[in-house]
Amino acid sequence: MLDKTLTIILAGGSGGRLKPLTDERAKAAIPFGGKYRLIDFTLANCLNSGLRQVLILTQHKSHSLLKHLRDGWSIFNPEIGEYITAVPPQMRAGENWNSGTANAIYHIRDLLERSAAQWALVLTGGDQVYRMDYEPLIAAHVSRGAAATIVYIDLSSERIQDFDAIELDNNTYRVLRLGGQPQEWDGHRSGGSDGTARVLVSMGVYVVSMELLLKCLEEDYANQESAHDFCRDVIPSLTNYNAVYGYHFGGPEGRVNVDKYWQDVSTIDSYYEANMALLNPVPPINLYQTNWQIRTYPGQHPPARTVPGKSGTEGICINSIVAGGVVISGGSAQHSILFAKTFLDDESIVQDSILFEGVRIGEGAQLRNCIVDKFVNIPAGESVGYDLNKDRQRFTVSNNGIVVIPRAYKFE
Repeated sequence: MLDKTLTIILAGGSGGRLKPLTDERAKAAIPFGGKYRLIDFTLANCLNSGLRQVLILTQHKSHSLLKHLRDGWSIFNPEIGEYITAVPPQMRAGENWNSGTANAIYHIRDLLERSAAQWALVLTGGDQVYRMDYEPLIAAHVSRGAAATIVYIDLSSERIQDFDAIELDNNTYRVLRLGGQPQEWDGHRSGGSDGTARVLVSMGVYVVSMELLLKCLEEDYANQESAHDFCRDVIPSLTNYNAVYGYHFGGPEGRVNVDKYWQDVSTIDSYYEANMALLNPVPPINLYQTNWQIRTYPGQHPPARTVPGKSGTEGICINSIVAGGVVISGGSAQHSILFAKTFLDDESIVQDSILFEGVRIGEGAQLRNCIVDKFVNIPAGESVGYDLNKDRQRFTVSNNGIVVIPRAYKFE
């Protein structure tokens, strides 16, 4: 069954609401958790689920993503039909770039036909943080004889603005309606354990029978009024041929120890909060789970260390994630995430912040509530995150007051 399933990961999104973190990279390539890239979580799910034929559709500023895939995910053997292959826009239907998630898949229909796969696992969120065993999902799809199976999750009403709602038959789990913003209709509501209203929404994970998928992609491409959105246009059209079912994320199925954590990090604030949650005494997602490891490319770095600065002040690290190659030389990292090769100089203070690879914090500099992209040198005595009016004149500041310093920014 798994060897007859082709996985398609849509990783071409521009991530406009994550700017400036996406100024130089695709959303799926954004660093996360001190060591990973966002796409590592989706790829680790494929690897641990036993899926060995994976196409990754790229588009927006893909160099960083392609380099990461080359360095960290060249692990399958093509001689026995295994692969993780990045596919840039093929432009087989004209000179235009991919104009929607369905359009991106349509342009690789020749690869779908040649794959001889009976089913496609379509993952539209190569930039989501979650663990999931896809094998029981595919098995449920096959046993039902479904045209498509949609993985859904129940979210609180406050979190549903950016997702497509689903209404299910309570007995059969057949999809009655989907698509559109949940606030536009009542959707399928339930009460949460905390008494809050819950709405069922699509996670962007689908299993689709290949023959019907190809047929519906052709029909969608020919439809001049279609937005070419995979969930809103293609999946509903499958109901003309067979049933579409829902599959609940976070159930008891599968070999992964389910923590039921899923996070779409589509804004600066949600990205920051998801990273900071890893510093909780009991994080919402267990990165230390040995039977479902998150693979990545770690780089070759020396061990992290703390060392006294020239003033004699000890370098200290309090409740922080610290990657290889980090040196804290008389500085202080407090409730922060430090990626590889960051350097904190004497008497510098970093609080509640995320520092990407190669960031250097000058002597006596202070950062609070910041995300600092790669290769930024914070000058000695500089202060960021303490005067948001001043910071807004230089940097992006999120709704919740998180200051984002872009890649290789030069201070005057």
